[in-house]
Amino acid sequence: MSLHRLNPAELSAPSGFSHAVTATGSRLVFLAGQTALDGAGHVVGESLPEQFEAALANLLAALAAAGGAPHDLARVTVYATDVADYRAHAPELGRIWRRLAGRDYPAMAVIGVVRLWDEQAMVELDGTAVLP
Repeated sequence: MSLHRLNPAELSAPSGFSHAVTATGSRLVFLAGQTALDGAGHVVGESLPEQFEAALANLLAALAAAGGAPHDLARVTVYATDVADYRAHAPELGRIWRRLAGRDYPAMAVIGVVRLWDEQAMVELDGTAVLP
């Protein structure tokens, strides 16, 4: 299995994502959207960075349960209820990502949404991974 990250020179330099990811492997893992829910089903974290960290940890836990690791992520979509707040916290969110998932960035998108399933949730992440 291999993931190859492509960042063409004619596109703007990516920061915290890859423009394209090609994947070869034998198993795809589709990861459901994860928010900052704890094991009891309660949203944790008062700030966007706190909720982002919990949501990413949940996404990575689901990936680990499927036998994967952060470097297996080919695609992640972030749904944010306040894109301006997300942009304002981007450096901190990047540090959280690197601490939990490393520097092998998947193809990513951030999409602004009116609200998420759990009203207290500020951010949700879903993804696709390719495992050997």
